[in-house]
Amino acid sequence: MKRTAQATIVGKINPDVLTFTVGQDPMLDLELAEWDCIGTAAHVATLARLRAKPAVLSQADAKRVIRELVAIIGEVRAGRFEITEADQDVHLAVERKLTAKLGELGRRVHTGRSRNDQVAVDLRLHVRDQLTSLAIEVADLADVLLRFARRHARLPMVGRTHLQPAMPSSVGLWASGYAEALLDDLLTVDAAYAYADRCPLGSAAGYGVPLPLDRAYTAHALGFHAPHHNVIYASNARGKCEAIVLGALGQIMLTLSRMSEDLILYSMPEFGYFMLPADLCTGSSIMPQKYNPDVLELIRAKTSVVLGQGASACSILKALPGGYNRDLQETKALYLDGVRTTRSSLRILSLLVNALDVRPDRLRAGFGPGVFATDRALELVAGGMPFRDAYQQVRANLGDLVGSDPDEALAAKSGDLGTADLDFELLRGRVASEWRAAQHRRRLSQRAFARLLGVAYPSLEG
Repeated sequence: MKRTAQATIVGKINPDVLTFTVGQDPMLDLELAEWDCIGTAAHVATLARLRAKPAVLSQADAKRVIRELVAIIGEVRAGRFEITEADQDVHLAVERKLTAKLGELGRRVHTGRSRNDQVAVDLRLHVRDQLTSLAIEVADLADVLLRFARRHARLPMVGRTHLQPAMPSSVGLWASGYAEALLDDLLTVDAAYAYADRCPLGSAAGYGVPLPLDRAYTAHALGFHAPHHNVIYASNARGKCEAIVLGALGQIMLTLSRMSEDLILYSMPEFGYFMLPADLCTGSSIMPQKYNPDVLELIRAKTSVVLGQGASACSILKALPGGYNRDLQETKALYLDGVRTTRSSLRILSLLVNALDVRPDRLRAGFGPGVFATDRALELVAGGMPFRDAYQQVRANLGDLVGSDPDEALAAKSGDLGTADLDFELLRGRVASEWRAAQHRRRLSQRAFARLLGVAYPSLEG
């Protein structure tokens, strides 16, 4: 039976087609609603600057629209903003609200703009905000690891290759190694931020419009580094931006996953190097004694999900023709879930590491004679013996190393960048630098939004 077409702002649509094409947007777009209002404010401010007769929007008109957009942001934050299926997405929901409140003025707002550049700017504003928060959370976890490493800098720990005992190491070396890895992962986050820090507004559907829009002004109003130069590239970059961000998130998750695997192994009774805090573990429905490392196991699994989301975004893009294609709708959910997953994983690991209990007796008990073999071979080399001769002699006489002291072995590895002489100040300096850079980015964005909206931001106080 033929169903009656449903009316929307952009025409009547078969209700089955509407449901299929809208997908999850009414739910997902709630996360973009504030950014859509801010992007719309920049667009109307740009329209009010046009030297056209009759004027598309006057300065007074723009101020009225922006006041209403600030009110909508308040509704979004209070949980009162709704996106219906007939709206299709956040863009038309905001336009509906403006039109209901402002009448003809609300119907003028979309002049010179497409939902293509609208969603692109929403996502980039969201990316900049999320990557700024994520950088702080990465730095926070690195700081927790460095404080943990400093407390246990000289506590011996068996270093392993192939999971087999290898050479003397320390808890400080283990923990600060993951801290440095996370700080290096921020290099990929910085690259993703730089990629997203260009404004696509004014590109419309990817081919510009016959209006003298000041795209540089729009970009500046939103705190972007610059506008996209080529308008079709501004459109084609949609999806790729999300894929690049997911790639950076994947690198962070890889570090978190490997650290989680270490913590699972080293907290097993057979190792017993660490004890996980009981309140961050979960129990069994049948076995009363169980304290399971579920959060660490979930981080391992979620890493695969985030890596898969990055691969999915790239797969969606790989064969698309130039210009906008509806396929790109699917990259939005991948990105939003990926950033949410990565940020929650960072926060939960900070909690866990901060409460981690270390067991020095079990760490020292893990040292067998073989762990000291390489150090002994190098001592023989220092006395003049060829390395291969030293290697064979130690291999044939491992029993001679029984009773070797792991603390002495660790202390012997001193000097520049040695196992026992970690430069914590160097790494703490990098953490502080990341904090400062993220806070600076946030202040610049908030100042731009405050100027644009005419209210304090983020408080929205007039």
